[in-house]
Amino acid sequence: MQNLQQTFLENTAKSTRDTVSVEILPKGNILRTISLFSGCGGMDLGFRGDFQVQGKRFEKNPYELLFANDIVQRICDTYAYNFKQTPVCCDIKDLDYSLLPEADIVIGGFPCQDFSLAGKRRGLNATRGKLYLEMKKVIAHTKPMAFVAENVDGIRRNRSGEDTSALEVILDDFRSLGYTVVYRALNAADYGVPQNRIRIIIVGIQNTLHRTMKYPAPTHGEQGRYPWATAKDAIDDLWDQLDKTPIPNHTSRDYSKAKFYPGKNMQGNCRIRADRPSPTIRSEHHGNIEGHYRTTNPEHPEDVRGWRRLSVRECARLQTFPDDFVFPVSASDAYKQIDNAVPPVLAWHIARALYISLFEDQPL
Repeated sequence: MQNLQQTFLENTAKSTRDTVSVEILPKGNILRTISLFSGCGGMDLGFRGDFQVQGKRFEKNPYELLFANDIVQRICDTYAYNFKQTPVCCDIKDLDYSLLPEADIVIGGFPCQDFSLAGKRRGLNATRGKLYLEMKKVIAHTKPMAFVAENVDGIRRNRSGEDTSALEVILDDFRSLGYTVVYRALNAADYGVPQNRIRIIIVGIQNTLHRTMKYPAPTHGEQGRYPWATAKDAIDDLWDQLDKTPIPNHTSRDYSKAKFYPGKNMQGNCRIRADRPSPTIRSEHHGNIEGHYRTTNPEHPEDVRGWRRLSVRECARLQTFPDDFVFPVSASDAYKQIDNAVPPVLAWHIARALYISLFEDQPL
């Protein structure tokens, strides 16, 4: 088993040799793609491409989404509404493999709550913490060229045994299928997402292809060409538009009315900053979504009576869902779906970097 510290150093080294610009794609095939633990479709939208966020067009990517799966009907409803494709809605442990199409790529963000630093961190000892094994089974069955798995940063720190982490166990399990498997901790803010959101991105490519994933080079922040996108860049125009805009999920019914408590240090009892990426949007909020940086009482900005919690659409924008991506569910469900998703813009960069890793230097 590979030493975790060595793996960490190898995969976080600032090197131009293992990152790639994703502006231009090489010639290659349309890749048939299976999505597992699909959620509302953040990763899927990024792999598909063809959407617009903050005035920028993210062009269509050479992936064809053939299959999606999630366990929660309301989540599947959101996915079907936006992708015009009905997911198989069932527990992945009960999935009928005869429904799986031939696939070149398998993607999925297996449940992360049991690895989260904000949660109880039960990790591989919990039922949900073992669901990556279901992804492993699908990979073993379909034998794709490559797979992409996403999880929280806490997976590196969760201890599943005396000398191993959950991440080490998962990497070795995937490698046993005959894949060259690497990982990288990526911050969504480094790719133009107006949110600090660090995620572990695990990528495996079949050993027989003799290729290794090159991760997308940062486009924003200290290592990129552009400054980080700020919360103000993403949502400022929505502040006074509740019930006044055709943009969906931004009405008086689409934001939490949970109270703020003066002087208490607790989840969501604060406002985000306008001049920087927002903090990580969290799903287990119990209504305690952070407040908007603006207030109806600007002369007394610390008076919580003037604060408003972020709306569903504002959270969606901080996750880089386009405005035409609709959440046809309650605000509570929409918050959770958004918060559990992979930011589509981050997924778009990962998708293109994977394609380059698979097809660069191929004959035209």
